[in-house]
Amino acid sequence: MVNINSHSFRKKWGQNFLIDPNIVKKIYQTINPQLTDNIIEIGPGEGALTQIILPKVNDMISIEIDPLLIEKLSNSITLKKLKIVHEDVLKTNIYDLDIGNPARVVGNIPYNITSKIIFWLIEQLDYWSDAFIMVQKEVAHRLVAQVGTKEYGRLTVVVGAYLDVEYCFTIPPTVFIPRPKVDSAFIRFSKKENAIIDDQKYIRFNKIVRTAFNQRRKMLKNSLSSWDIPDKVKEEIDFSRRPETLSIKEFAMLV
Repeated sequence: MVNINSHSFRKKWGQNFLIDPNIVKKIYQTINPQLTDNIIEIGPGEGALTQIILPKVNDMISIEIDPLLIEKLSNSITLKKLKIVHEDVLKTNIYDLDIGNPARVVGNIPYNITSKIIFWLIEQLDYWSDAFIMVQKEVAHRLVAQVGTKEYGRLTVVVGAYLDVEYCFTIPPTVFIPRPKVDSAFIRFSKKENAIIDDQKYIRFNKIVRTAFNQRRKMLKNSLSSWDIPDKVKEEIDFSRRPETLSIKEFAMLV
């Protein structure tokens, strides 16, 4: 049986376990699970949050990649009702999981795949209602950044086209084992009532935004010179501007 003191932490999986019961309680209260909820948990670790959410909801499934933690969760008496999936979350689809949807998503995710998981959520908008994710504080600031700031970038724009982001609270390194070298933040994603970009335009939109911010010091007329942008759009948007000056809705016009 695994316990935190003997667990061999995998750097490749970005494992940092919450050990402060007060933070766990604060996360629980922020999520505010209801008896009708179906919960998908990404990265349950040893189940510190799992065990207090599970009795309070209709159904819950946890996705974990570490076989040692799978063993720990499977052997826990308090988690008998928990459905466990041994898989890399990025290789799963919400609609394939044995749980009703739209579900609510909760995750203490590996920081090295934060962006990938957020885009994974965007690509499955129909199957979840809201998502509470722990991320690096720096990433949280990028997600809620304002136009014209240095934090404003591709992540801000692409995520902001589909989701509203709420910065809930900051979490210090001292509440984790092993301690990360950065502060963390707990954030909530909810879906915009009307997405700024249609689903069929998502790929092109994502590529245009990425191209622009890959050369963020260049004017749009240079960084986007290889893209076929309609002349009508160029009349409305000054292409001598740099990408960090464009609002999300202005970026949407480029598609």
